[in-house]
Amino acid sequence: MSIPQSGGGPIEHHSQLAEYLESGCKPAEDWRIGTEHEKFGYCKDTLKPIPYEGPRSVLAVLEGLRDVHGWSPVAEAGKLIGLEKDGANVSLEPGGQLELSGAPLESIHQTCDEVNDHLRDVKDIADKVGVGFIGLGTAPIWTHEQMPQMPKGRYRLMTDYMDRVGTMGKSMMYRTCTVQVNLDFASEADMVKKFRVALALQPVATALFANSPFFEGKPNGHKSWRSRIWRDLDDSRTGMLPFVFEDGMGFDRYMDYALDVPMYFVYRDGQYIDALGQSFRDFLKGELPALPGEVPTLSDWADHLTTCFPEARIKKYMEMRGADGGPWRRLCALPAFWVGLMYDQGALDAAWDLVKDWNVETREELRVAASRDALQAQVGDVNMLDLAREVLDLSEGGLKARAKEGAGGLVPDETHFLNALKESVESGKTPADELLEHYAGDWNGDLTKIYAQYSY
Repeated sequence: MSIPQSGGGPIEHHSQLAEYLESGCKPAEDWRIGTEHEKFGYCKDTLKPIPYEGPRSVLAVLEGLRDVHGWSPVAEAGKLIGLEKDGANVSLEPGGQLELSGAPLESIHQTCDEVNDHLRDVKDIADKVGVGFIGLGTAPIWTHEQMPQMPKGRYRLMTDYMDRVGTMGKSMMYRTCTVQVNLDFASEADMVKKFRVALALQPVATALFANSPFFEGKPNGHKSWRSRIWRDLDDSRTGMLPFVFEDGMGFDRYMDYALDVPMYFVYRDGQYIDALGQSFRDFLKGELPALPGEVPTLSDWADHLTTCFPEARIKKYMEMRGADGGPWRRLCALPAFWVGLMYDQGALDAAWDLVKDWNVETREELRVAASRDALQAQVGDVNMLDLAREVLDLSEGGLKARAKEGAGGLVPDETHFLNALKESVESGKTPADELLEHYAGDWNGDLTKIYAQYSY
């Protein structure tokens, strides 16, 4: 989850809210790729989640990355809660999941190098302190009571609020991990087309990256339990955003949606002030109960935008949010999948042609079916495996058209980063299917074996 944002000074005119979003528009030559991924840490001897403090802890890993690998510290209330280096940052999710938010980079070659360097450095420190890290969509065994809570004020507030608005909010916070990619747009029209394609095809990403078939020690009936959790979190800030497909969609319409999302907090002087359930519209009028008489800044607006959790969302860029955390190869495959679709006009137009006739019900049913059945999903005449194959072909074509070379020109483009996904489409099996086969086969129902075989 996000760190405090730096958006700017006081909001003097309502129009500044949409203008803030629109200020992210940039020409294609300036488009970049930002990859984020989360992972679970555990103690190697007990296989329990690592606490915040202690010899085998999140803090020990952060300190090692700081002291050995040159990261700069980020603190809150005197506690080390993150790191920064070269445009990237490492942050903590509520249950101690370690997240890399990568720098904005030009190619998948660069972003994959960044992921590889990060995981190598994390493993170096983790091995020294006796902890491991694993990439899965949900914690396979741990209960909520076993999870630590990180010393971040934002998370304390959110934890208190979650049971008021849904049934699975705390499961999302403490026991899920994702991989996502952040991409740019050129104009309002470009944003709208990309946003529509992103939302409509997010179930394909959910299916291809499905990697959470276990919860609290047993199969849960879904290939992506992480995706299932998001459907019972908080309807006011999650979902497939049907309005995006309506006439009149643009920065103003997204602004109106975000204004209707209830607030969590206001960040002031290093402290998170409780504004749970309050209205940003009231804040604009100086009538926020949490800060009576005070009006928001653009930094407050930027913070508020990070508390909207749809399947895809916009800030000054667009975030693809539908994939489970997973094994090493798929951390590079996710940005490749979306870059191929979004950063080549021919691929983007063809992707829109695929989905433009779907209605609200079809998009939502695909989301539900993807979480349950992954590539075996079927909604009406839409077969997920066939759809994934077609979408992957479009993505591959987009990456070929980009022709971004790697390895000093020895690799002509970025298409090889899709290989893990192409293997899934050829076999019909996702990581979740592979895990379930192990569980029923050589693991003989012993889920503890997942750590030795699937850790980074």
